[in-house]
Amino acid sequence: MALFPAFAGVGEAPDSGSSRRGKQTKGPKKALELDWLSNPSFCVETITSLSQQAEKATALVSEGTPLTRSPLKSEPLDESDTDKRLKQTSRKKKKEKKRKRKHQHKKKRKHGQSSSSGSESDTDSEKDASSRSITGSKKESDKPNQGNNAAADVGHRLVWLEDIQALAGETFRTDKKPDPANWEYKSLYRGDIARYKRKGDSCLGINPKKQCISWEGTSTEKKHSHKHVERYFTKKSVGLMNIDGAAVSRKTDLPLSDPISFIPVTDSDDVAPPVTTWLNPLGIYDQSTTQWLQGQGPSEQESKQPVSQADSENAILKAKVEEFNRRVRENPRDIQLWMAFVAFQDEVMKSPGLYAIEEGEQEKRKRSLKLILEKKLAILERAIESNQSSVDLKLAKLKLCTEFWEPPTLLKEWQKLIFLHPNNTALWQKYLLFCQSQFSTFSVSKIHNLYGKCLSTLSAVKDGSILSHPALPGTEEAMFALFLQQCHFLRQTGHSEKAISLFQAMVDFTFFKPDSVKDLPTKAQVEFFEPFWDSGEPRAGEKGARGWRAWMHQQEQGGWVVVNPDEDDDEPEEDDHQEIRDKTLPRWQIWLAAERSRDQRHWRPWRPDKTKKQTEEDCEDPERQVLFDDIGQSLIRLCSQDLQFRLIEAFLQFLGVPSGFIPPASCLYLAMDENSIFDNGLYDEKPLTFSSPSFSGISCVGRMDPLGCPCWTRGHNREGEDFIRNLFHLVMPLFLGKEKSQLCFLWLQYEIAKVIWCLQTKSKKRLKSQGKNCKKLAKNLLKEPENCNNFCLWKQYAHLEWLMGNIEDARKVFDIALSMAGSKELQDHELCELSLLYAQLEVELEPDLRRGTAARAVHILTRLTESSPYGPYTGQVLAVHILKARKAYEHALQGCLSESCVSDPPPTNSLNRLVSLVKCFMFFQYLTKGIDAAVQISEQVFAKLKDSVFTSQRLTSILETVTLLHMSLLRFHMKVSVYPLTPVREAFSEALKLYPGNQVLWRSYVQIHSKSHSASKTRRFFDAITRSTKPLEPWLFAIEAEKMRKRLVEMVQRWQRDPRHDS
Repeated sequence: MALFPAFAGVGEAPDSGSSRRGKQTKGPKKALELDWLSNPSFCVETITSLSQQAEKATALVSEGTPLTRSPLKSEPLDESDTDKRLKQTSRKKKKEKKRKRKHQHKKKRKHGQSSSSGSESDTDSEKDASSRSITGSKKESDKPNQGNNAAADVGHRLVWLEDIQALAGETFRTDKKPDPANWEYKSLYRGDIARYKRKGDSCLGINPKKQCISWEGTSTEKKHSHKHVERYFTKKSVGLMNIDGAAVSRKTDLPLSDPISFIPVTDSDDVAPPVTTWLNPLGIYDQSTTQWLQGQGPSEQESKQPVSQADSENAILKAKVEEFNRRVRENPRDIQLWMAFVAFQDEVMKSPGLYAIEEGEQEKRKRSLKLILEKKLAILERAIESNQSSVDLKLAKLKLCTEFWEPPTLLKEWQKLIFLHPNNTALWQKYLLFCQSQFSTFSVSKIHNLYGKCLSTLSAVKDGSILSHPALPGTEEAMFALFLQQCHFLRQTGHSEKAISLFQAMVDFTFFKPDSVKDLPTKAQVEFFEPFWDSGEPRAGEKGARGWRAWMHQQEQGGWVVVNPDEDDDEPEEDDHQEIRDKTLPRWQIWLAAERSRDQRHWRPWRPDKTKKQTEEDCEDPERQVLFDDIGQSLIRLCSQDLQFRLIEAFLQFLGVPSGFIPPASCLYLAMDENSIFDNGLYDEKPLTFSSPSFSGISCVGRMDPLGCPCWTRGHNREGEDFIRNLFHLVMPLFLGKEKSQLCFLWLQYEIAKVIWCLQTKSKKRLKSQGKNCKKLAKNLLKEPENCNNFCLWKQYAHLEWLMGNIEDARKVFDIALSMAGSKELQDHELCELSLLYAQLEVELEPDLRRGTAARAVHILTRLTESSPYGPYTGQVLAVHILKARKAYEHALQGCLSESCVSDPPPTNSLNRLVSLVKCFMFFQYLTKGIDAAVQISEQVFAKLKDSVFTSQRLTSILETVTLLHMSLLRFHMKVSVYPLTPVREAFSEALKLYPGNQVLWRSYVQIHSKSHSASKTRRFFDAITRSTKPLEPWLFAIEAEKMRKRLVEMVQRWQRDPRHDS
């Protein structure tokens, strides 16, 4: 045998005679081993000739039949017969088991193997030809058919050039590597990919008896998986312990005396054979099945089986689920029913095993939040299919999908929803809140522009510019709420200048609009407003402001006449520009002081002063400059008189004037950012006359007070006070009657609030100057003809004198105001409020000597019921007059209650009179009979108004006001006398259950319970309230209560650690 079998014929052709001699002498193998140097495999000429022969063979094959594919490597070929016999012996058993499968694969692959192997006869002939070529025969190389076969083999297989002797030679080489060409086809269709695996070393197509192929996916025999024996502590084995064990029964009852080594069980032979009948021929049916076949039901005793509590609960829940499914199927348009069905899923998933499939799955499904969300999402998708235009369902889906989707995907869905419903104000409000809550994409400029886009779109909807979407009811009120929300957002982000500019622009755009542009759409009006804004003329709150209408009229006449400013106006300011007074402080304190100083001075937008020849380049902080592009899109039209007045109230409150304005509910909690709702020092001192300048926890511009410090109205610097004064002078002529009186009241109340701040800080010098200015303002307001009989202003002026310590002057003011009223008796609610404040101040003057002061208060409330004019206090009131006054109060109260309950809606004057009358009557009863009589009046009013058929928001506010007076009387009574604490706590608890959003009630409740040693009751009450109500106040005051308790505990701990207290 040659070293290279492919060159065996080449080596034997010239030396055939010597080969034969070698066989005779030394044997064939040894002759070949000695003759390896003369092998033609090492001749360069032979290699060149062989390569040429291979190219010719390839050309012949390509001309004959086209190839279907061109493999990179040849298929595995056969080894020599000697090696095959050695390997065949070790694999005999495997071939025997898979012989049937091999024949089936041959039939399937017959057409695919025809080019290489043909049939079994071809493989046998090729095998014989191969053996003849190895022995050196030349006859088969001369046959044309065999030469063609060799050429085809060369074309279809990848062989080495040096291994080929001639085209006529049928030589093979075994390649044991797998053929990756089976995966390289012209398509990705799985049917074109070979699914067999080679087993063994036999070459395909040579010897069908030795080839072995296993087809993937065609095996019918099951593979025996070798399972590892699991130990007892594995999870699966521990789960088997929860399975109920099989019952084991004994044959007979054995005597207890006999020892028992095992428990005998019933044998299968001992079991009685089943009874067969014509209905049960095999005896396999149980009794209930047999009765069902007979048409009978179970007996009453059998039907009444004990039902466990878990099964009964599951049955109830299943019945509810079926009921919901039936109802939503019958009423697919009912949005509230779908939302209730979604909310019901929380209750369903709380049950231990309603949807449990297997044991042990109950707790897993109970805790699966994802399962709940997926079920809710499936229900909402079904609901949206039936209600394509429902915004509430789509919002619920978006809220639910925050747990599944990424923020960019969620933002795109929000934008799609806004595009489909641009006229929905509630949707805009939620979209703005969503964008503000995305930390990854949040920026102040982006949110500010988004507010402008929202307001401009809603303005176009309101004007009718967007024909496809009409304006919904309440659009104007919602736009005003969004405008306030934008202003508070800018204030909270440090852009107070833009917020002030927005209010200034809205004042000019609403109240000083030229008549020539009133009928134009909002967008056109904004375009006309831009020249006025960029002209540099004074705006609302600035000195010399005349408004947009006057400017436009003067522009038509030829411009303004320039007036030289007064020299007195250039007075130097106080010490506000001195940011840092003490530079020896730590750096953080210096930085904080500088920030506070700048916040107090820089809350107004910067504008170049033309008198000082300033330009825009002179501004040190470019952020303080507000361009028209920053505010143009946010300008809206307010046609309602109520909204126009509320705009002024909101602007004043934004500046720090305690106007009592409460923002709309949609933006109230967003604007709350200070702790003034927790301050109760003055309320504890004077619970009856404490008039809270309610800001509802909303901060104002120019304030950066330390957290936890009392927040009193102390006013602004000189420029800020001038700004507020100019604004009052500008807007007061715009209103008449009640609204103008309200503005005067707010202005005087603001000045009084600054006096209270001076009293709290004990600043005598500033108190004197502030009191003088406040008195001057009150007298100027009362001198106006429309304010001469305004009892609200008289009340504020008298209260101012009382606060400053001028008791006698205050009494004179009260007496003058009451004598001016004449004999109105109990008809004027403002007169009742004036008398009530007068009486409360007298009672709070000297609580220890309350007998004398109570006499003055009784005199005031008694003279209020008499028809004669009011007279000053002269002495004790007679008992007869007290009885007459009580009868007058009772008669007036019954008349007001009947009038309020009959009319629908009740008139405003009647409701205001009812509130004032109840407050006066309760305080009169408290002074004459005691706290129980006052509480009885409160309960009577509650019972009457609650049973009324006509209920409104106004009636609810009346009950809340009566409750506040009731609580104030209880606190005052606890202060001046001994009274149990339990009734007070119960009264506050009941009041807070009715009005969970009242800050005054929560403040008193926390103050009362802060002195208790046990906090368990308070915590349970807070937990119950927060679970049952939606307002934010219970959460805020719950935190405040814990903070107060923490301070109390720390104070006690410091006292215990103090060595001076050690015994």
